[in-house]
Amino acid sequence: MFTENKPDVQGERPRRRGRPPGPTAQGEAMRARLYRVATQLFARRGFEATTLRDIAARAEVSPALVYRYFPSKRAIVLALHGELSHDFQREAAALPSGKWRVRFLFALRASLAVLAPHRETLVALIPALVSRHEEGLFSPATAFARERVQGAFVLSVTGASDAPREAEAAALGRLLYLAHLGVLMWWLLDRSRGQRATAALLDLAERALAPVALALKLPATRRLVVELDGAAGRALYGDGAETER
Repeated sequence: MFTENKPDVQGERPRRRGRPPGPTAQGEAMRARLYRVATQLFARRGFEATTLRDIAARAEVSPALVYRYFPSKRAIVLALHGELSHDFQREAAALPSGKWRVRFLFALRASLAVLAPHRETLVALIPALVSRHEEGLFSPATAFARERVQGAFVLSVTGASDAPREAEAAALGRLLYLAHLGVLMWWLLDRSRGQRATAALLDLAERALAPVALALKLPATRRLVVELDGAAGRALYGDGAETER
């Protein structure tokens, strides 16, 4: 009359009835939909002006359901950091062999290509990205994404055919990561037709990198790079910068 719930494989525990553990396909689809709606609203209304209730209304779901997947707006921004840094890491994996300046420009253009479909959302998020809150580019909460992106720029130098010594190469890579952020900010604020001013900046950077590479052959320039890297680390992460980088 009663049957024993035996394991399917010897040594395994019996299966329990009910919903399987972990995320479901339906749940993942709902999370993706809410994420898409939220980023679209950020682009249209701005980060501060958008509420979780606005997201719920646009998605035609209850606020409680939004809160289940994203307990705050910042959680959505952190998800955006994760998506974009993962996509960039995949694209940057194809770094070409050769000199560091060629590899850096490849990584820079890969970053712009990954971010291009999200430009309007990122423009709306500029105040949040440069803030000291958890959604900021240099906060501990976004370290996972920063490590992915910064790591690619460090690798563009350390893996180059003309890489300086290890410590100097890593310092240069981190500075190039910061230079890349400067280019991205220029691009986000660029009002020229088709962002032509950004294209001109990239051409100028390509011409300027050759003399920079020559200057790096001088010991004084290499020491300056290491010192500048240290100063940037202290400015962005505080006196414990060595633990952040």
